[in-house]
Amino acid sequence: MVGGYAGKILEIDLTTRSLHETPLDYDEARKYLGGSGLAAKVLYDRVGPEVDPLSPENLLIFMAGPLTGTPAPTSGRHAVVTKSPATGIFAESDSGGTWGQALKWAGYDGIIISGKASSPTYLWVKDGDVRIRDASHLWGKDSYETDDIIKSSVGERAVVACIGPAGERLCKLAAIMNDGYDGRTTGRAGVGAVMGSKNLKAIAVEGSRKPSIVRRGELLENLKTIIPQIKEYMVAMTKFGTGNGIVATEASGDMPIKNWRQGSFVEGAGVTSGQYMAEHYLVRNYHCASCPIGCGRVIKVENGPYKTAEGAGPEYETLTALGALCLNDNLEVIMLGNELCNRYGVDTISAGAAIAFAMEAYEKGMISQEDAGGLDLRWGNPEAIIGLIHQIGKGEGLGLLLGEGVRIASERLGGLAPEWAIHVKGLECAMHDPRAYHSMATGYATGNRGGCHLQSASYLWERGPQAFKTAIPTMPFEWYEDRHGLENKGKLTVNCQNLMSVMDSLKLCKFVFNGRVGIENFANWTSCITGLDISADELMEAGERLYNLKRMYNVRHGISRKDDTLPSRILSHKRGTGGSAEFLPKFGEQLSEYYDARGWTEEGIPAEETLRRLGLDFAVKHLPVAARI
Repeated sequence: MVGGYAGKILEIDLTTRSLHETPLDYDEARKYLGGSGLAAKVLYDRVGPEVDPLSPENLLIFMAGPLTGTPAPTSGRHAVVTKSPATGIFAESDSGGTWGQALKWAGYDGIIISGKASSPTYLWVKDGDVRIRDASHLWGKDSYETDDIIKSSVGERAVVACIGPAGERLCKLAAIMNDGYDGRTTGRAGVGAVMGSKNLKAIAVEGSRKPSIVRRGELLENLKTIIPQIKEYMVAMTKFGTGNGIVATEASGDMPIKNWRQGSFVEGAGVTSGQYMAEHYLVRNYHCASCPIGCGRVIKVENGPYKTAEGAGPEYETLTALGALCLNDNLEVIMLGNELCNRYGVDTISAGAAIAFAMEAYEKGMISQEDAGGLDLRWGNPEAIIGLIHQIGKGEGLGLLLGEGVRIASERLGGLAPEWAIHVKGLECAMHDPRAYHSMATGYATGNRGGCHLQSASYLWERGPQAFKTAIPTMPFEWYEDRHGLENKGKLTVNCQNLMSVMDSLKLCKFVFNGRVGIENFANWTSCITGLDISADELMEAGERLYNLKRMYNVRHGISRKDDTLPSRILSHKRGTGGSAEFLPKFGEQLSEYYDARGWTEEGIPAEETLRRLGLDFAVKHLPVAARI
């Protein structure tokens, strides 16, 4: 018996309203683990370059991992994988909360959705019983309203993943929201638009079938030591959330400010920080399933023009995207903006990037106040930030253009506008700056979904041994005293991307690192839960396999070295102030080192021998001729 997994994948064709269960192939599960890894294999096999991301032929794949729904710390997660309408390439997005646990307990490792319903629809899944239900009464409702209405019908124990009005309209910034007012999100790469294209409003799940744990006693004995350790070292994040690091991030030069142009935002960082939010607005903590940290914020603004409901507070990325990136130091505006994005079902990172782009275009005369529906788009203007979120969510005015993402918006504006569109492969960059941590340059440029810090998280290893060496033990690669140094930074990115692929497939939260937990712990938990003897080395090899698989999906769509680059602003603009005032990434040399460490050609294509070594022989046929032996 293999523990951890539910043992079944649910497949639903919304066009024919048919469904069937596919037994999990445990050999495939060991090879691709679960989560985004196993889902990537499904996408690779079934969705090719000819498929339009918003067509019925695209797949929308929800996938848990072998640790989801177990006591493994921070394992309350699931992935959504599809072909992105924002980038046209591989898309994965990750969410915490309790939805993934509920899916596993309902009896499924994942749900694969194809086709398109003839009218608005939602799915109700409970302990193996699956119903396709009418959602006409839900169409047009925001995500919080949708959660309330569905629970009133099926019961309060259900956990709902749904789109808001932005997803219904196929906005390319659309997210999938889960866990109601707690505001957990699979936010990136337009996954909500794919869900909307299928006329699928929501998936509600409930279950009581907890997965088996083969060596339960050994696991629980291990966790007796690990969980107190995590709590001890993560106390600051428990108190202040992911915004705990806002002030330090600004000081290091890692925080993007004024659409990535400015180096300092000292006072603004102080009054938009997790500490300030905890002091003035925090109601209580929110814990994802199996998480001892509780970094989630439940906040409320009682009165005034930016009054909010009691619900999810902004995370670090949102605090920066709707704050410093737009030169906004009003925390209440950020908190209301976060709630509106959650209700509309809009990715806050991409929304903030789009607003900052619009503010720069306004500053430079390419967008007028009339274009913006009367909004004054000067930097930091609260009414402009809130107004543009409404326009993006509703698909009105300038929001209709910004909802396409900054790459498309800049191309349509023309002129110099692409210079101000900060993205990689069409995905707006996350709120960390490669001019602060050198390895992030290759991390962003080669990210399989675009400009994402969490597909590498290599900056953790560049903060230096004094800060983090004891925090992340048993890692199979070295530390760096000089975050601006060049040596081995491409190789560092490779190792970190492999590790993050493991976590995204087992379904573990990246924050668990800071609790002094490492790869040996992940291997131990996986072995105890599944009953398989899985070593840290096997996990790392699986991570390398998965990263190459996702890259090969993109290679089939024409991705190569020409696409592995950064915005010119990051490569050439010195900010002049702050913790990384004068540094620019030495990108070309670092990228060549990265390709060499990956076993890819100088054009960025996995070599045939690399694919065969990793057991990806089936992908060889998709290699360009020059990459074959």
